[in-house]
Amino acid sequence: MKKLFFYLIGFVILASQSSCGYNTMVTKDEQVEAQWANVQNVYQRRADLVPNLVNTVKGAANFEQETLTRVIEARAKATSVNISPDNLTPENIQKFQAAQGELSGALSRLLVSVERYPELKANQNFLELQAQLEGTENRIAVERRKFNETVQDYNSYIRSFPRNFIAGWFDFEKKGYFEAEAGAQTAPTVEF
Repeated sequence: MKKLFFYLIGFVILASQSSCGYNTMVTKDEQVEAQWANVQNVYQRRADLVPNLVNTVKGAANFEQETLTRVIEARAKATSVNISPDNLTPENIQKFQAAQGELSGALSRLLVSVERYPELKANQNFLELQAQLEGTENRIAVERRKFNETVQDYNSYIRSFPRNFIAGWFDFEKKGYFEAEAGAQTAPTVEF
């Protein structure tokens, strides 16, 4: 009877120390949320640069108004798509990514059309904004990669046996990833 009592006490101590992975799940979930905030932060930085870039470009005579309008509309759409860290499903990540992709495309078209305006290419404000935008795009790529790594760590942890039972009981659900844009695997054709 004494042995059984000691085994029972040992089991209770061991179980209370491990907490069946629940605390680790909470920590990993918080890490995903924190990394999502970092992703949103760099996307917001890009959105904040757009009005200054548009205003600088507007100063150029005869600049295509349609291009500027597309950039402004894409920025408005990109900033209107907000996803709660509690709802990082693959579908919601895809919606967020699609809105941000539209802004990326509009900015790319804007920067290509600037090539026809030598006064803009020589404008110091424009050059500084363009450099900041390029740096921000690099930050976006880094934060998206970190987000995917954090999500992968979280997802693999909650899906491992026996933690998958605990995760199911406490509603820890699989999170979505950022994925490559449609057609990203195909190199663009360049003709001269």
